[in-house]
Amino acid sequence: MHRRSLATYLSPNPLVMRRWLLLSSLVMVVVLFAAWNEAVRPVKGPHSSLELKLLRSTDSLTVVIGTYFTSAGRCAGCHGRDLQGIASVDAQGRDVNVVNDWRSTMMANSARDPFFRAKMEHEVLVNPAHQGPIENKCLSCHAPLGMHEERLLGHAPFTAAMLDTSKLGLDGVSCLSCHMQREATAGTYFSGELEFDSARVYGPYSDDQINPAIMQFFVRFTPGFGSHIVNSKVCAGCHTLVTETVDLEGNLTGDTFIEQATYHEWLNSVYSANGTQCNTCHMPRITDPILLAAEYPFLNGQTPFGLHHLVGGNVHMLELLKANKEALDIPATGTQFDSTIARTRRLLQHHTLTVDVDLVEHTSDTVHYAVRLENLAGHRFPSGYPSRRAFIEFVVLDDQNDTLFKSGLLNSALEVEGHDVGYEPHHQVITSPDQVQIYELVMGDVNGDVTTVLERAKDPIKDNRLAPVGFTTTHPSYDTTRIAGVTDDPDFNRNTLGEEGSGTDIVHYRIPVGTAVGGLRARARVFYQPVPPGWNQEMFAMNGPAIDTFRDMLAASDGTPTLVAADSLAIGPTGLPARDADRLVVFPSPTADGRVTIDVPDGGTLELIGVRNAQGQLVPVRSERRTRGLRLELPVADGTYFVLLRLDGRPVITRVVRQGSAAR
Repeated sequence: MHRRSLATYLSPNPLVMRRWLLLSSLVMVVVLFAAWNEAVRPVKGPHSSLELKLLRSTDSLTVVIGTYFTSAGRCAGCHGRDLQGIASVDAQGRDVNVVNDWRSTMMANSARDPFFRAKMEHEVLVNPAHQGPIENKCLSCHAPLGMHEERLLGHAPFTAAMLDTSKLGLDGVSCLSCHMQREATAGTYFSGELEFDSARVYGPYSDDQINPAIMQFFVRFTPGFGSHIVNSKVCAGCHTLVTETVDLEGNLTGDTFIEQATYHEWLNSVYSANGTQCNTCHMPRITDPILLAAEYPFLNGQTPFGLHHLVGGNVHMLELLKANKEALDIPATGTQFDSTIARTRRLLQHHTLTVDVDLVEHTSDTVHYAVRLENLAGHRFPSGYPSRRAFIEFVVLDDQNDTLFKSGLLNSALEVEGHDVGYEPHHQVITSPDQVQIYELVMGDVNGDVTTVLERAKDPIKDNRLAPVGFTTTHPSYDTTRIAGVTDDPDFNRNTLGEEGSGTDIVHYRIPVGTAVGGLRARARVFYQPVPPGWNQEMFAMNGPAIDTFRDMLAASDGTPTLVAADSLAIGPTGLPARDADRLVVFPSPTADGRVTIDVPDGGTLELIGVRNAQGQLVPVRSERRTRGLRLELPVADGTYFVLLRLDGRPVITRVVRQGSAAR
């Protein structure tokens, strides 16, 4: 048989080359056609995988697929912004997608938070032999997906050194941190010891309301209803934290300290008893039917829908994060931070606290005021990490606007004037400017001395943070929510009958006014300060990369405390009080048609902030300016409405009742 040599096949024969080129071209066409056909084939909906990839390619969140968890970037494909403007849009056309609302919150940035990183480094510098347990415990809540992924894989404990290269860890309190928590054990594990169900994702909607096949196909997770997702139990694992105590040499003493017990504070309140959950305030619900998945317009809208605002009260740290978002590599825009900051201020100023100034007695040389605070939150105020505090600024002015008395003003270093060395004790009565009422948790070490080193904390020296309504010392959870340093104060969390659970405190101010004969004005303002200067002193005495970074960022930030609530009271020459609210004339109230007029006869400047219903929800109203005030048109539903105003620059609230509209 005649055989061709290998050289014949390799020779540049034109006919052979053309055949090979033609055959190769045909193969490429077949491959490309098959690939294109697969790319454009609809998958569980009207869009192909290629279309979905193109539609969802604009998000800056990192997509990470681990063995047990995935990052929020993968969730954003369906639950982020819908470029078609159909999904995650409310009845007013506003984008309410959960990913964009979440990404600029403290929870989303819990692993990047420079204060947290500095404090974790501080704890390790104090007790370097405990570095592994300290970091692993801190990161179990601040970087839960990274830490628990390693734990479930049976790897070495997750550490701070691993965090910077862990995309799952840097995702902070991400979607699956909550939505994958095991329903059966939620509310029974604390201190970051979270339990998860593999490949199971829980939400607030029943299986027959959703299409589980879509999520199963794309992300291999099975969605379904979980009662704990709309219950405070899902918050419990991290928002009650118990730490072990060490002595000043770093030896374990066998004692424990309650670093925070926000969940147990809620249990010891009327809100737990009546079923008001944490997400009532932190994830406000709307009744608009919301399409949950982008690019799937055939799905049914779901209601109610929980807005993932996830805000607390930390305006200062949010502003610091926004100012340093590039340095901290935060995947959120300045606009998104602005929205989160505005929501945080709104929660603080409208759902946290009320303050009232009352005149008790006015003699020839002394004025006795009572400042009453009422906690509106479902937990103590402030709650959470022990650095946080609130304080009362109380000022009395004469009719020439000269200051007769002041308590609780800040100095240039943002420290309260008159603050005692160590800590300021709780006050029932204040008579001098060097006394100030500060609501805070002060930690004590094994010697009973003040400490800001969490590992050294053994007992609370002082914990006079305002209790929630319904809070009692006989509740089973009181051992984790103890009041400390409040002695012989019949006004603290007690009503006029002496019964516990009022959620209030009354501070009495006895002010000598000397020869002042004209009118007086008293002003009380309550401020919230999450990172007071004194808290940082021990930490800033040391140096480390995280501590030094936070020190610089803090110095460049505006640490002005956030105003929470205010009230004032004017006393004329006759000694009769005149409140800001008393300057308003509101008519008619009740109103049958919803129209109401609010006038200021003495000619003050009146501005409308907003109107809320009895459930605390902001409601739309029509308003028009009058010569001496405003005219409003309330919603059609009967009920009590709270009108939030600004009178001469000071906040004031008046109540209006609409009734009888159903009969019209």
